[in-house]
Amino acid sequence: MSEKELEKRMHELLVKLSPDDIERAAAYARDLGNGLSLLRTIPQGVTVFGSARVREGNKYYDKARELGNLLAQNGHAVTTGGGPGIMEAANRGAFEYGGRSVGLNITLEHEQFANQYLTDVMEFRYFFARKVMLSMASKVYVYFPGGFGTLDEFSEILCLMQENKMPRMPMFLYGKSYWRPLDKFFRTKFLKEKMIHASDTHIYKITDDLDEIVRAANKIGHTKVDENLYDHFKSYSH
Repeated sequence: MSEKELEKRMHELLVKLSPDDIERAAAYARDLGNGLSLLRTIPQGVTVFGSARVREGNKYYDKARELGNLLAQNGHAVTTGGGPGIMEAANRGAFEYGGRSVGLNITLEHEQFANQYLTDVMEFRYFFARKVMLSMASKVYVYFPGGFGTLDEFSEILCLMQENKMPRMPMFLYGKSYWRPLDKFFRTKFLKEKMIHASDTHIYKITDDLDEIVRAANKIGHTKVDENLYDHFKSYSH
């Protein structure tokens, strides 16, 4: 499509939209554009997900903090949703070592506020834009125990990998005792009823080994600040 044809098509679309729709679309674009601009200043690292409700002293908080520290020691940026709980713990571990600690925050009615262990932070208005950036910031995904939000973030990226809409990068569910019941459900319900393929259960891995996660990040290596693995994956943008 030529530039002139694209401009004509955009004009046709805008004519059909109400002023509220145009304003809404512009707000979506701002969230996405600002997020992409930030990511171009940060080397692609490891994104850590998990509950905002756990506190220091919880075993999963302590392990997320340890993981953040180990990743920073190995030169990997640590990205989270920027809030408390597991997010704070992972950011804290990276920050305390002196590594890059990124928070992609969003304002919620409860629970969410930017934690104090961030070297880079951005506030998002929309969940979907924030989730796009949490995925694009990463070469490895780690899911600590959490609730509906963590499950939503896990299932969305899992589905995108399953459908070849993004590169298949390492996905870890940390905490065997916590995540095994979910894996059992996938296998005894989804797989048994032929809702998924057996290979889909190999997209993710359940682990209690932090070093395994670090080794996966080390195997991929370190990208340059202005490069992103998605740049070379055409299916993701189509």
